[in-house]
Amino acid sequence: MTEYKIKTTDNQEVHVYEWIPEDEQNVKAVLQIAHGMAEHAARYEGFALFLNKHGYAVFANDHKGHGKTAGILENLGYFTDENGFQQVVNDMRSLTDKINERFPDKPVFLLGHSMGSFLSRYYSIEDSSKLKGLILSGTAGHPGVLGSVGKMLSSIIITFNGRKSQTPLMTKLSFGAFNNAFKPNRTDYDWLSRDNEQVDKYVNDLFCGTIFTAGFYNDLLGGLLYVNDQTEINKTNEGLPVYLISGGKDPVSENGKGVTEVYEKYKKAAVKDVEIKLYPEARHEILNETNKDEVYNDIFNWLEKHL
Repeated sequence: MTEYKIKTTDNQEVHVYEWIPEDEQNVKAVLQIAHGMAEHAARYEGFALFLNKHGYAVFANDHKGHGKTAGILENLGYFTDENGFQQVVNDMRSLTDKINERFPDKPVFLLGHSMGSFLSRYYSIEDSSKLKGLILSGTAGHPGVLGSVGKMLSSIIITFNGRKSQTPLMTKLSFGAFNNAFKPNRTDYDWLSRDNEQVDKYVNDLFCGTIFTAGFYNDLLGGLLYVNDQTEINKTNEGLPVYLISGGKDPVSENGKGVTEVYEKYKKAAVKDVEIKLYPEARHEILNETNKDEVYNDIFNWLEKHL
């Protein structure tokens, strides 16, 4: 794994990780990864090394307010002062440009997990011309009334306390019920995976599980409402292959209901190549699940099919 920073369109820097196969001259394709909320890109190393063995280079950046892009713990949980969701997508495009410089003429696939899947959907709505395919892990459907209320509530908190104010209330509203299906609970994050070792790694990682800010939630909910608007989804290039994968016990996707909703919306948008797979007992982080080998191989086979 190699680490460095790149300048982005807003003249800021984001921290990038790359995993390159030993036989760099014969890399056949690249996977770019967009990580989820309250985590960071280095957590995808196991999956990246698996793909390296099969001839794929892997790149991922820590989003604004996350991991080494945030830099210090005090900076976690906040995107930017304005247009945060768009800015983070712009950062992802900057990384795609970097990949194209490093591996010209190699196909680039984009995998987004959870929040990263929302960002990736936004990316593909705007312009997916540099992408060979899109993989969405643990995505979510329309947040409904709760999403609209949450966005309004975050706006009120911003008015009185500012964009950078931490919001335990928003965290409770967003994630408070996620562990209910897995009682008795061993940790606050049992909903992530059946693999206790992976859950403990998350719990013990200082750059994971942060209480996020009102500005972040305002950006996130605005983005989630946008990417679930059928009018916007219809702008997706109909020739872009899309693969939706999720745990059947993933509370973020309402046990797969939200993923199925997104699948149907892509079909309605006339996207020609859309596939979906739910892993019945798996939870939210399917790349860190007890059946991760199955998930790894399914993604690899999908990539190979679309080279």
